[in-house]
Amino acid sequence: MELSEKKVLITGGSSGIGLELSRRLLEKDNKVLICGRSAQKLKAAHKLFPKLEIFQCDLSDKQQCKKLTEWIKSNHPDLNLLINNAALVHKANFFETDDFLEKAELEVQTNFLAPVRLVKYLYPVLKKNTDAAIINVTTGLVYAPKAEYPLYNATKAALHSFTQVLRLQQKNSTPKIIEVMFPAVDTPFHKGNTPKIAITTEKAVNEMLTGIQNDKDEIRIAGVKLLYKLTRMAPKFALQKINNL
Repeated sequence: MELSEKKVLITGGSSGIGLELSRRLLEKDNKVLICGRSAQKLKAAHKLFPKLEIFQCDLSDKQQCKKLTEWIKSNHPDLNLLINNAALVHKANFFETDDFLEKAELEVQTNFLAPVRLVKYLYPVLKKNTDAAIINVTTGLVYAPKAEYPLYNATKAALHSFTQVLRLQQKNSTPKIIEVMFPAVDTPFHKGNTPKIAITTEKAVNEMLTGIQNDKDEIRIAGVKLLYKLTRMAPKFALQKINNL
């Protein structure tokens, strides 16, 4: 798939992987639209890259998801790529966290139901445009969950399963269905506690774009390749290893 002269929507595009991805796609003469919850972060991203078009919304709210898609339909009916990148995480002990259910609902709405809604709402737009694709961002933790992220693992595993089903139902139709699985990446996601094994956003996005250009359906970035193989050969060891990092 060629990644130039396209119109792209990136959710969670104002920081981390989303912002680096925005930068790289702008360099390839694409029109890039980003959305996010924070108006301040969106404005900062726009200041860095004035060619970005920004839209503030909280994707955990289904009405704001609809508002975003109506904006796309009215102003950008030639959208080619939907990149479901936005996600949030809570480090918590399920048994000891009193407000865990509230945190869980927010994660499910943001990490899983928001991508499902956006795919459903924007499918008619993407389907009529050439060389279109839906790209869902997940994680290597779909293979071996990390105990400190009790809901994040589950939401991404659900998105992984959903993406596989979409691909089966689409078969060879447009839009193409792609999944990108990231390892730990040095982004604000870690809230200042970035793991030593984390790779840079530049490396992460570079591998992602290479995989897309090579027409891969499932793109495992960096250490996710090894984790995938390890979980097939020794799943208990892989689970132990990921939780000792």
